[in-house]
Amino acid sequence: MLAEPHTPLEFSPVDAAMAWHGGDPRATIDALLRDRERLCEQLAIARACISKGYTRGWQPGGAFGG
Repeated sequence: MLAEPHTPLEFSPVDAAMAWHGGDPRATIDALLRDRERLCEQLAIARACISKGYTRGWQPGGAFGG
C-alpha cells in the first residue's frame, strides 16, 4: 500500500492568533494592541540605552514600512 502524499497545512498567523483567543476577534485585537504597546516601550528603552557611537549612527526607529 502506498502512503498518501503529505500536503503541509498553510500557516496563517492571523488564524493562529484568533485560535489562541478562542475565535474572539475583540480579544485578539486587544491582545495585539497591548503587545504592540509593550514593544514600543521596549524600543523606547533601547533607543535611550544605545549610543550613536556604538551603532555608528543607527538607532532603532519607530517607522514601519509594511
